[in-house]
Amino acid sequence: MFRQATKQATRQLIANSRAITAKRALSVAARKTATSGLRSTAFAAKPLVATRGIKQINFGGVEETVYERADWPREKLLNYFKDDTLALIGYGSQGYGQGLNLRDNGLNVIVGVRKNGASWKAAIEDGWVPGENLFDVQEAVKKGTYVMNLLSDAAQSETWPALKPLLTKEKTLYFSHGFSPVFKDLTHVEPPTDIDVILVAPKGSGRTVRSLFKEGRGINSSYAVWNDVSGKAHEKAQALAVAVGSGYVYQTTFEKEVNSDLYGERGCLMGGIHGMFLAQYEVLRENGHSPSEAFNETVEEATQSLYPLIGKYGMDYMYDACSTTARRGALDWYPIFKNALKPVFQDLYESTKNGSETKRSLEFNSQPDYREKLEAELETIRNMEIWRVGKEVRKLRPENN
Repeated sequence: MFRQATKQATRQLIANSRAITAKRALSVAARKTATSGLRSTAFAAKPLVATRGIKQINFGGVEETVYERADWPREKLLNYFKDDTLALIGYGSQGYGQGLNLRDNGLNVIVGVRKNGASWKAAIEDGWVPGENLFDVQEAVKKGTYVMNLLSDAAQSETWPALKPLLTKEKTLYFSHGFSPVFKDLTHVEPPTDIDVILVAPKGSGRTVRSLFKEGRGINSSYAVWNDVSGKAHEKAQALAVAVGSGYVYQTTFEKEVNSDLYGERGCLMGGIHGMFLAQYEVLRENGHSPSEAFNETVEEATQSLYPLIGKYGMDYMYDACSTTARRGALDWYPIFKNALKPVFQDLYESTKNGSETKRSLEFNSQPDYREKLEAELETIRNMEIWRVGKEVRKLRPENN
């Protein structure tokens, strides 16, 4: 699809790049700041300089408040949480990323997991010390002033009867997903009404939360408040969002967070894009194209060439930058895809909103043999021709030779 651009497209690409650079320079000058808060050095390496702050931004005609990392420089975080113990419960993907970032930021964080289980051993490998900052779940909850429940959704439901009595009035309850409280009729996780209950949801995996922090950047996150008993719940959530590694933070609700999250994962982020990859690849193979050509035209070009540029500059930039032939075809076909797929997305959103996706997830993930069943499904994906071909194609990349 994406052949060499014509001279006109190339000139347009250069012009766009220069325009973007100039626009950014003017924006920076107008703010009288040299660097973006999102690109400041990570807290653990160097104290932040507050160059950006709370602001109103017009997102497509809608004014929203955005909170930035510079609102909470390291010294302010240390002072704000100086009397607190952050008890992080669970050491899966988010527990790993958020926990290590909190520790590197110098905050008093402890981890609570099942003693001698897989997560306990993983935490020890990452430098958490039993009896010092690594405890079993109930002991960690008792010690914490903030209880950060980062167990899996199914595990939150299973452990709630034991944890809820430990959530006494002086504590703050924290989630990174609205799943459990929003669908409390299914999960039976009903937060106490006499404590602050907040949410910070990084828009990426815990591994990404960690890697972006180590790079001195920051992931974008949403925050929400379920209970504001103290009158400071919003402030607590914004501070913790920065402490766990967020670059900027926007407000949502528990309900909107879980609906958008479940919807997105099943749609464009994972399920939908995987389905589109498979459909395009299979049609190419059925029409005589080789495995390598089908993979390169479907996945490699998308992930290595187009998607990074779309992420950096936007889809409109991509249209400006590609060849006239590619541009014409994309402009003709995107409405067809949208019209064909929108009913599927409407069904998907309704499925998340009415609890069907939650019910399915809880039922499957609570089965005693769910790991074996999950592994069988993942093995099916690993054995698909498209991903076996991808493994070989990646070996050919210059950086892997």
